[in-house]
Amino acid sequence: MMNPVIEFCINNIVSGSQKAKEELEKDPDLDVIEYGCTSFCGICSQTLFAIVDGEPVMADTPDELVENVYKYIEENPLF
Repeated sequence: MMNPVIEFCINNIVSGSQKAKEELEKDPDLDVIEYGCTSFCGICSQTLFAIVDGEPVMADTPDELVENVYKYIEENPLF
């Protein structure tokens, strides 16, 4: 079974999602990737986010982002 892919934009990491990225990287069941840009600039400029299997997941804080990523994965399992 494939691991969920969690993508982070370097600009959003600098804006505050670094802690969430580091926390998610500890999970061996996730593939965490960092990009220079994910082309979600509108979202990126407004809030913290990660792209989970192609869908943006947003939050106000790094802890909430981690929580929302796991919630998204739970509600949208890969088969």
